[in-house]
Amino acid sequence: MNKIRTIISKEWAEVFKNRFVLFTVAFLPLIMTAIPLVILFMTRSEQVLNSLDTEMPAQFSAFCPANLSSGECIQVYVISNFLVMFMILPLAIPATIASYSIVGEKVTRSLEPLLATPITTAELLIGKSLAAALPAILATWAGFAIFAAGAWLILAEREVFFAVLDSLWLLAIFLVGPLMAILSVNVSVIVSSRTNDPRVAEQISMIVILPLMLVFFGQLAGLFILNNQLILLSAAALLVVDAILIRLAVRLFQRETILTRWK
Repeated sequence: MNKIRTIISKEWAEVFKNRFVLFTVAFLPLIMTAIPLVILFMTRSEQVLNSLDTEMPAQFSAFCPANLSSGECIQVYVISNFLVMFMILPLAIPATIASYSIVGEKVTRSLEPLLATPITTAELLIGKSLAAALPAILATWAGFAIFAAGAWLILAEREVFFAVLDSLWLLAIFLVGPLMAILSVNVSVIVSSRTNDPRVAEQISMIVILPLMLVFFGQLAGLFILNNQLILLSAAALLVVDAILIRLAVRLFQRETILTRWK
Protein backbone atom coordinates (compact mmCIF):
# COMPACT_ATOMS: atom_id res chain seq x y z
CA MET A 1 0.00 0.00 0.00
CA ASN A 2 2.89 2.37 0.66
CA LYS A 3 4.06 2.00 -2.93
CA ILE A 4 0.56 2.62 -4.25
CA ARG A 5 0.14 5.71 -2.07
CA THR A 6 3.50 6.97 -3.31
CA ILE A 7 2.40 6.50 -6.92
CA ILE A 8 -0.87 8.35 -6.26
CA SER A 9 0.92 11.29 -4.60
CA LYS A 10 3.44 11.44 -7.45
CA GLU A 11 0.69 11.32 -10.08
CA TRP A 12 -1.30 14.13 -8.51
CA ALA A 13 1.80 16.29 -8.09
CA GLU A 14 2.68 15.88 -11.78
CA VAL A 15 -0.69 15.70 -13.53
CA PHE A 16 -2.35 18.66 -11.80
CA LYS A 17 0.38 20.96 -13.05
CA ASN A 18 -1.40 20.73 -16.41
CA ARG A 19 -3.95 23.54 -16.77
CA PHE A 20 -6.22 21.52 -19.05
CA VAL A 21 -6.44 18.73 -16.47
CA LEU A 22 -7.25 21.29 -13.77
CA PHE A 23 -9.96 22.78 -15.98
CA THR A 24 -11.51 19.37 -16.58
CA VAL A 25 -11.51 18.43 -12.89
CA ALA A 26 -12.66 21.80 -11.54
CA PHE A 27 -14.88 23.43 -14.15
CA LEU A 28 -16.54 20.52 -15.94
CA PRO A 29 -18.42 19.44 -12.77
CA LEU A 30 -19.47 23.05 -12.18
CA ILE A 31 -20.81 23.36 -15.73
CA MET A 32 -22.71 20.08 -15.57
CA THR A 33 -24.17 21.13 -12.22
CA ALA A 34 -25.04 24.69 -13.19
CA ILE A 35 -27.06 23.91 -16.34
CA PRO A 36 -29.87 21.87 -14.69
CA LEU A 37 -29.96 24.28 -11.73
CA VAL A 38 -30.47 27.21 -14.09
CA ILE A 39 -33.30 25.32 -15.80
CA LEU A 40 -34.92 24.60 -12.44
CA PHE A 41 -34.60 28.25 -11.42
CA MET A 42 -36.12 29.51 -14.68
CA THR A 43 -39.06 27.09 -14.52
CA ARG A 44 -39.86 27.34 -10.81
CA SER A 45 -42.53 30.05 -11.03
CA GLU A 46 -46.19 29.05 -11.12
CA GLN A 47 -46.69 31.08 -14.30
CA VAL A 48 -44.12 29.03 -16.18
CA LEU A 49 -45.42 25.76 -14.75
CA ASN A 50 -48.97 26.68 -15.72
CA SER A 51 -47.83 27.43 -19.27
CA LEU A 52 -46.39 23.91 -19.40
CA ASP A 53 -49.60 22.40 -18.02
CA THR A 54 -50.69 20.55 -21.14
CA GLU A 55 -51.39 16.95 -22.05
CA MET A 56 -48.27 14.92 -21.35
CA PRO A 57 -46.62 12.41 -23.66
CA ALA A 58 -46.24 8.92 -22.16
CA GLN A 59 -42.50 9.31 -21.54
CA PHE A 60 -43.14 12.38 -19.37
CA SER A 61 -45.61 10.64 -17.04
CA ALA A 62 -43.15 7.75 -16.55
CA PHE A 63 -40.96 10.08 -14.50
CA CYS A 64 -43.65 11.53 -12.27
CA PRO A 65 -45.74 10.57 -9.25
CA ALA A 66 -49.48 10.89 -9.75
CA ASN A 67 -49.77 13.90 -7.44
CA LEU A 68 -47.68 16.21 -9.66
CA SER A 69 -49.15 18.49 -12.27
CA SER A 70 -48.26 18.04 -15.92
CA GLY A 71 -46.10 21.18 -15.78
CA GLU A 72 -44.16 19.77 -12.84
CA CYS A 73 -43.83 16.44 -14.65
CA ILE A 74 -42.33 18.16 -17.67
CA GLN A 75 -39.92 19.94 -15.34
CA VAL A 76 -38.91 16.61 -13.77
CA TYR A 77 -38.56 14.99 -17.19
CA VAL A 78 -36.26 17.72 -18.52
CA ILE A 79 -34.00 17.59 -15.45
CA SER A 80 -33.95 13.78 -15.47
CA ASN A 81 -32.36 13.84 -18.90
CA PHE A 82 -29.39 15.66 -17.40
CA LEU A 83 -28.59 12.57 -15.34
CA VAL A 84 -27.01 11.03 -18.44
CA MET A 85 -25.06 14.21 -19.14
CA PHE A 86 -23.97 14.30 -15.51
CA MET A 87 -22.46 10.84 -15.95
CA ILE A 88 -19.96 12.31 -18.42
CA LEU A 89 -17.92 13.39 -15.39
CA PRO A 90 -16.73 9.91 -14.28
CA LEU A 91 -15.81 9.18 -17.90
CA ALA A 92 -14.16 12.39 -19.08
CA ILE A 93 -12.11 13.28 -15.99
CA PRO A 94 -10.30 9.91 -15.65
CA ALA A 95 -9.63 9.80 -19.39
CA THR A 96 -7.90 13.18 -19.19
CA ILE A 97 -5.80 12.31 -16.14
CA ALA A 98 -4.88 8.75 -17.14
CA SER A 99 -3.95 9.75 -20.69
CA TYR A 100 -1.31 12.11 -19.33
CA SER A 101 -0.16 9.78 -16.54
CA ILE A 102 1.75 7.35 -18.79
CA VAL A 103 2.43 9.24 -22.02
CA GLY A 104 3.12 12.42 -20.10
CA GLU A 105 5.78 10.64 -18.06
CA LYS A 106 7.46 9.53 -21.25
CA VAL A 107 7.49 13.12 -22.51
CA THR A 108 9.06 14.32 -19.27
CA ARG A 109 11.40 11.29 -19.26
CA SER A 110 10.28 10.16 -15.80
CA LEU A 111 8.80 6.82 -16.90
CA GLU A 112 12.08 4.96 -17.33
CA PRO A 113 13.28 5.51 -13.72
CA LEU A 114 9.82 4.55 -12.45
CA LEU A 115 9.78 1.28 -14.39
CA ALA A 116 13.28 0.49 -13.13
CA THR A 117 12.06 0.46 -9.51
CA PRO A 118 11.04 -2.81 -7.79
CA ILE A 119 7.36 -1.90 -7.96
CA THR A 120 5.22 -4.53 -9.70
CA THR A 121 3.16 -3.80 -12.80
CA ALA A 122 -0.06 -4.41 -10.85
CA GLU A 123 0.97 -1.96 -8.11
CA LEU A 124 1.99 0.63 -10.71
CA LEU A 125 -1.30 0.38 -12.60
CA ILE A 126 -3.41 0.33 -9.43
CA GLY A 127 -1.68 3.50 -8.26
CA LYS A 128 -2.15 5.23 -11.61
CA SER A 129 -5.76 4.05 -11.88
CA LEU A 130 -6.68 5.29 -8.41
CA ALA A 131 -4.91 8.59 -9.07
CA ALA A 132 -7.17 9.10 -12.10
CA ALA A 133 -10.40 7.58 -10.75
CA LEU A 134 -10.54 9.13 -7.27
CA PRO A 135 -10.65 12.80 -8.47
CA ALA A 136 -13.38 11.88 -10.96
CA ILE A 137 -15.48 10.08 -8.37
CA LEU A 138 -15.05 12.82 -5.78
CA ALA A 139 -15.77 15.57 -8.34
CA THR A 140 -18.93 13.74 -9.45
CA TRP A 141 -20.13 13.34 -5.87
CA ALA A 142 -19.30 16.97 -5.07
CA GLY A 143 -21.17 18.17 -8.16
CA PHE A 144 -24.15 16.02 -7.20
CA ALA A 145 -24.09 17.43 -3.64
CA ILE A 146 -24.10 20.99 -5.02
CA PHE A 147 -26.93 20.11 -7.41
CA ALA A 148 -28.97 18.50 -4.62
CA ALA A 149 -28.46 21.49 -2.32
CA GLY A 150 -29.33 23.95 -5.11
CA ALA A 151 -32.45 21.97 -6.09
CA TRP A 152 -33.58 21.91 -2.43
CA LEU A 153 -33.31 25.70 -2.25
CA ILE A 154 -34.93 26.35 -5.63
CA LEU A 155 -37.85 23.93 -5.53
CA ALA A 156 -40.59 25.03 -3.16
CA GLU A 157 -42.55 21.80 -3.61
CA ARG A 158 -40.75 18.95 -1.85
CA GLU A 159 -42.66 16.39 -3.95
CA VAL A 160 -40.98 17.81 -7.05
CA PHE A 161 -37.57 17.71 -5.34
CA PHE A 162 -37.90 14.04 -4.43
CA ALA A 163 -39.20 13.27 -7.92
CA VAL A 164 -36.17 14.99 -9.46
CA LEU A 165 -33.62 13.37 -7.13
CA ASP A 166 -35.04 9.89 -6.78
CA SER A 167 -33.36 6.50 -6.33
CA LEU A 168 -32.37 6.49 -10.01
CA TRP A 169 -29.99 9.40 -9.42
CA LEU A 170 -28.55 7.79 -6.29
CA LEU A 171 -27.86 4.49 -8.06
CA ALA A 172 -26.34 6.26 -11.05
CA ILE A 173 -24.11 8.60 -9.03
CA PHE A 174 -22.95 6.30 -6.24
CA LEU A 175 -22.96 2.89 -7.97
CA VAL A 176 -22.60 3.31 -11.72
CA GLY A 177 -20.40 6.40 -11.50
CA PRO A 178 -17.40 4.70 -9.83
CA LEU A 179 -17.70 1.72 -12.19
CA MET A 180 -17.69 4.05 -15.18
CA ALA A 181 -14.63 5.83 -13.78
CA ILE A 182 -12.79 2.49 -13.54
CA LEU A 183 -13.83 1.68 -17.11
CA SER A 184 -12.54 5.01 -18.40
CA VAL A 185 -9.26 4.67 -16.48
CA ASN A 186 -8.46 1.23 -17.84
CA VAL A 187 -9.31 2.18 -21.42
CA SER A 188 -7.03 5.20 -21.06
CA VAL A 189 -4.23 3.11 -19.54
CA ILE A 190 -4.44 0.62 -22.40
CA VAL A 191 -4.43 3.39 -25.02
CA SER A 192 -1.70 5.37 -23.24
CA SER A 193 0.61 2.38 -23.08
CA ARG A 194 0.39 2.07 -26.87
CA THR A 195 0.84 5.65 -28.05
CA ASN A 196 3.44 8.39 -27.72
CA ASP A 197 1.24 11.52 -27.73
CA PRO A 198 -0.90 12.50 -24.71
CA ARG A 199 -3.40 14.33 -26.92
CA VAL A 200 -3.86 11.30 -29.16
CA ALA A 201 -4.26 9.08 -26.11
CA GLU A 202 -6.88 11.39 -24.65
CA GLN A 203 -8.85 11.69 -27.89
CA ILE A 204 -8.95 7.92 -28.39
CA SER A 205 -9.90 7.37 -24.75
CA MET A 206 -12.86 9.73 -25.11
CA ILE A 207 -14.54 7.09 -27.30
CA VAL A 208 -15.96 5.66 -24.07
CA ILE A 209 -18.33 8.67 -23.96
CA LEU A 210 -20.07 7.68 -27.23
CA PRO A 211 -22.30 4.94 -25.74
CA LEU A 212 -23.42 7.39 -23.07
CA MET A 213 -24.37 9.94 -25.71
CA LEU A 214 -26.38 7.27 -27.54
CA VAL A 215 -28.26 6.62 -24.30
CA PHE A 216 -28.92 10.35 -23.93
CA PHE A 217 -30.31 10.79 -27.44
CA GLY A 218 -32.20 7.49 -27.24
CA GLN A 219 -34.03 8.68 -24.14
CA LEU A 220 -34.75 12.08 -25.69
CA ALA A 221 -36.22 10.30 -28.71
CA GLY A 222 -38.42 8.18 -26.47
CA LEU A 223 -36.83 4.89 -27.54
CA PHE A 224 -36.49 3.84 -23.90
CA ILE A 225 -36.67 5.27 -20.40
CA LEU A 226 -33.88 4.88 -17.89
CA ASN A 227 -35.11 3.20 -14.72
CA ASN A 228 -33.68 1.40 -11.71
CA GLN A 229 -33.68 -1.95 -13.48
CA LEU A 230 -31.67 -0.63 -16.42
CA ILE A 231 -29.23 1.10 -14.08
CA LEU A 232 -28.69 -2.10 -12.07
CA LEU A 233 -28.19 -4.12 -15.27
CA SER A 234 -25.70 -1.51 -16.45
CA ALA A 235 -23.85 -1.75 -13.14
CA ALA A 236 -23.61 -5.55 -13.47
CA ALA A 237 -22.36 -5.26 -17.05
CA LEU A 238 -19.82 -2.59 -16.09
CA LEU A 239 -18.53 -4.79 -13.26
CA VAL A 240 -17.79 -7.60 -15.72
CA VAL A 241 -16.26 -5.26 -18.31
CA ASP A 242 -14.10 -3.56 -15.67
CA ALA A 243 -12.72 -6.90 -14.51
CA ILE A 244 -11.84 -7.85 -18.10
CA LEU A 245 -10.21 -4.48 -18.82
CA ILE A 246 -8.13 -4.59 -15.64
CA ARG A 247 -6.68 -7.96 -16.63
CA LEU A 248 -6.15 -6.74 -20.19
CA ALA A 249 -4.41 -3.56 -19.05
CA VAL A 250 -1.96 -5.54 -16.91
CA ARG A 251 -1.25 -7.96 -19.78
CA LEU A 252 -0.71 -5.21 -22.36
CA PHE A 253 1.46 -3.05 -20.12
CA GLN A 254 4.77 -4.71 -20.90
CA ARG A 255 7.49 -2.71 -19.22
CA GLU A 256 10.43 -3.77 -21.38
CA THR A 257 8.46 -3.36 -24.61
CA ILE A 258 7.32 0.13 -23.63
CA LEU A 259 10.85 1.21 -22.80
CA THR A 260 12.34 -0.08 -26.05
CA ARG A 261 9.45 1.17 -28.20
CA TRP A 262 9.52 4.71 -26.82
CA LYS A 263 13.24 5.25 -26.83
